Amino acid sequence: MLDNIRNIGIIAHIDAGKTTTTERILYYSGKIHKIGEIDDGQSTMDFMQQEQERGITIASAAITTDWRGYQINIIDTPGHVDFTAEVERSLRVLDGAVAVICAVGWVQPQTETVWKQADEFKVPRICFVNKMDRIGADFYGAMKDVQEKFKCTTVALEIPIGAGADFDGIIDLLHMKEIHYDAETEGEKFTVSEISESYQAQAKEWHDKMIDTVASSDDALGELYLEGKEISTEQLIAALRRGTINRTFVPFFCGSSRHNQGIQPLMDGIVDFLPAPDEVPAAEGLHLKKDKEEQVEVKCDPASSTPLGLVFKIQYDAQAGNLCFVRMYSGKINSGSQIYNVGKKKRERVNRILRVNANHMDQMDSVSAGDIAVFVGLKLAADGRHGWQRRNADSLGKHEVSGGR
Repeated sequence: MLDNIRNIGIIAHIDAGKTTTTERILYYSGKIHKIGEIDDGQSTMDFMQQEQERGITIASAAITTDWRGYQINIIDTPGHVDFTAEVERSLRVLDGAVAVICAVGWVQPQTETVWKQADEFKVPRICFVNKMDRIGADFYGAMKDVQEKFKCTTVALEIPIGAGADFDGIIDLLHMKEIHYDAETEGEKFTVSEISESYQAQAKEWHDKMIDTVASSDDALGELYLEGKEISTEQLIAALRRGTINRTFVPFFCGSSRHNQGIQPLMDGIVDFLPAPDEVPAAEGLHLKKDKEEQVEVKCDPASSTPLGLVFKIQYDAQAGNLCFVRMYSGKINSGSQIYNVGKKKRERVNRILRVNANHMDQMDSVSAGDIAVFVGLKLAADGRHGWQRRNADSLGKHEVSGGR
């Protein structure tokens, strides 16, 4: 089923907290049982020696986890300007993204770069304003900065309770509840309660702003709003999802990844508002014939009789050789099957298919459209570093993987 898959990327400026946020997502989803810190060189996603020594992400690490019955394929991308090309190669295969914004630094130079790249590839996104526990943190300032610099409509789904040393939790505007994090367990435990009297006016103000923003861009919700009818949480979530996927607006969350605050609501936002593989426009490619090239539309269909995928990253392993990261767009490829490399016009065999888990991988029998996996055994594949445009006529023509027996 495609509706339970999310292919997302974590994008931001260097040191905004991308890898730290990913570690918390993996921990709370049960993928790892101990949180690794970048400062200690123990991060799950930053497993290369250079990354652990420098405390930054260089290569786009990929990992699969589960939350609420949804499979989430996460690519944690570099934030340093020197590795912009690595970000581009990841963005082209993503269906959605989480943009991590520093609550103190707001929109920083590399934030602008990756945001424009996401715009170019038409990637829907949500924002997580991180480091709300830092001195000078300003959630509203960060949200306004994004709105002004990127000319987009923002909508707060949460507001913080305090900031800096006084940051004590968040107010969930969808369910109108307060979430407080336990200081003794560094936010690992939390309580959900009714909104206190001192925050009721502010919560209502931002709740009304949220509904007004969504209703103004959604006909179904707009009718209910104008008629003064009650709007259920389910109807609001559905309208927020439509608007996010259409890139009408950008939902905002907040918290402190370092202190485990605000991560679970962010994970809910990933599955609730970012698109499934078949909810984004179909990929376009070139059907290479003997005498001509025909432009075709590739629908994300696991049942298609024409398996089709794209190698978007190649990583060398001393034991296995080339590890080809493949995003499947159509059909299904089985382990051990023979595939046709369109760019090289030659056939080769997929010896093994692996599920990506950052620094270790699990064996898979097959991979279908909408999913991401690693192929072992391909010697001719290239990762399409040059001139690749997502959903452009050339997008799948040169480096696709198709065929199968």
